[in-house]
Order: sequence, then structure tokens, then C-alpha cells
Amino acid sequence: MLIPENTTITVNADNVTVKGKAATLEKKFSPRVLKVAVENNEVTVNPIGKKTRRVAAMQGAFESHLRNMIKGSNESYEKKLTLVYAHFPVSVEVKGELIQIKNFLGEKTPRTAKIKGKTKVVVKGQEITVTGNDKEDVGQTCSNIIKATRITKRDVRVFQDGIYYA
Repeated sequence: MLIPENTTITVNADNVTVKGKAATLEKKFSPRVLKVAVENNEVTVNPIGKKTRRVAAMQGAFESHLRNMIKGSNESYEKKLTLVYAHFPVSVEVKGELIQIKNFLGEKTPRTAKIKGKTKVVVKGQEITVTGNDKEDVGQTCSNIIKATRITKRDVRVFQDGIYYA
């Protein structure tokens, strides 16, 4: 795959670093299975040895990771979440590496979710915006927030409170 302008990719032993105008991202890979090479403004991912199903899957996954890293090093990813509540008014606060969801279903203790990596979370009313350069970190942070408001031991058709993708 071609390397766009303003982007540099370096390969060290088992680590790939993608540096762009917005961020620098790193990813480890298995040098026993894959060989990553950068030549003539192009990066290639090739299997070492016999190309089995498992190795082909690893190759395709790592190529996808590289595409996401190249895009993320030049621009940021953004996901929007919506806070829905019917029974009790819920408030969401960002405190350092944690997100606190207070008064969810009238609970006294706040529910918490972790922010992964250098992801930024902004709360405005009932809308939560998660942005960052690493697609995996943005997605995992959103999943942590959604999972924190999962309802158990109640009828989900009645209690539809929670945080969902917008």
C-alpha cells in the first residue's frame, strides 16, 4: 500500500511506527509470522513461510491496522454517543482517565468507565463525543462507556436507560 505525503513509516524488529502531521502511532506485530518492509514510498506486509489460513488472516488484519494508523496519524477519528434516561436524571462527568455516570437508575454510587490511550471525551448535555487518533482506542473507550450503563436483572423493554451510539 502506498504511503501518503507527510507520513513516515519506520519498522524496528517487531514494532511499526507511523508518524503523520497529527500524531505518532505504534503497533507491535509478530516477526516470526509477518515481514513488514518499507521501500520506494510503499509498505508491504508478507507472510514468512507457508501461507495458511491463520497467517493470511494475520496478514489482512495487520494491513487493516496499518491503513487505520496511516489515516489516524493525519486526522482524528470521532464517535458520538447519546445519553438516554427516562426514570432518573443522569449526569456524566470526565475526571482524568475516568468517566463517571452519576444517578444512573437512581443508584447512589456512580458507574465508571476508563478512557483508553490519548482519547478525548467531551460531554455536552445528552451528547458525548469521543475523539482521538487511534481508532482502536476510540472504539474501546466508546465500548467502555456503553458497557458501564448496561442494565441487568431488570426488563430491558421497560428500562431503556443507557448510553448508545448516536
